[in-house]
Amino acid sequence: MSNESLVKMANQIAHYFDSEPDRAKAVQGVRQHLLSFWTPAMRRQLGAWIEEHAGEGVDDKVREALG
Repeated sequence: MSNESLVKMANQIAHYFDSEPDRAKAVQGVRQHLLSFWTPAMRRQLGAWIEEHAGEGVDDKVREALG
């Protein structure tokens, strides 16, 4: 899967949790979704891309969820 697709999907997941007033719960929701529905390879690929590009264009909740 392309890096652009992974970033787009991860950001869509994060935006789903934008209405959650408790940031910790929102980050946990993103984390749980990534663990439940993404393969380890997808998570590693996104993590590598975030590291390589200093997280540019990736929602903060996604970066926290992977960190």
